[in-house]
Amino acid sequence: MNFRTILIVDDEPRARQGLKKTLESWSAGKHEIFCAANGEEAINMMNQRTIHLLITDIRMPEMTGLKLIKSIEKQKSKPVVIIISAYSEFEYAQEAITLGVVNYLLKPIDKHKLIHAVEQAIKIWEERQKAAVVEKMIDNRVINIQEGTRSQVVKEAIQFIHENLNRPFSLREVSSFVHLNPSYFSTLFKEETNMTFSEYVTRCRLQKAKSLLITTDLSIAEIAEEVGYQTAKYFIKLFKEFEGITPYQFRKENLKKVEF
Repeated sequence: MNFRTILIVDDEPRARQGLKKTLESWSAGKHEIFCAANGEEAINMMNQRTIHLLITDIRMPEMTGLKLIKSIEKQKSKPVVIIISAYSEFEYAQEAITLGVVNYLLKPIDKHKLIHAVEQAIKIWEERQKAAVVEKMIDNRVINIQEGTRSQVVKEAIQFIHENLNRPFSLREVSSFVHLNPSYFSTLFKEETNMTFSEYVTRCRLQKAKSLLITTDLSIAEIAEEVGYQTAKYFIKLFKEFEGITPYQFRKENLKKVEF
């Protein structure tokens, strides 16, 4: 598990220190844990450093936990949020869900439940970071083709391609699927997409491969198979041609963006 920062916000000193003590014992120095006595103090801390996980009491004077969460909505790197409360109030819980809170713990908090909730929340934060990295890598040419295609035939062909990326298929197979002569289908596809059938399929396979490299622990050989290539060697060659680096280098460089 990578180093993360956790911020506990509670106006009750004993509750605040109790949570901190539990989490410090659990993390054994692997995470940095801060405390704030109110919402304003919490916002000041979040302006000074990146907070990965926010644990906040729901009922506090001046600024409630929900108001605190709303105030950080527009932050570039939003923390994952766990709410703690002495009250099992449906309205609070309902609003917390709409604000993207990942857990709602009732006081007095069981230590094991707290630790489990924190571990889950950190995983959620990491998954969100990976998703953000993947989103930045989207091949806009592929997206534009998916959204801008006109004829029903090419739309059906594109759907077939995306549904079968996990196996090899040929232009002949796809043209047969849409009931067209291979030569005519090839010409029509290029006219409508400004890309050859072969290049489009390769771009789609590599887009899926990039996502798997970031979001899974699959080996390069397993990813090659998942995106329809029968040998890892050929997959690596194609990947380097299009991306300028090997799949291994790509994974290493992009995971650094999540693991800071």
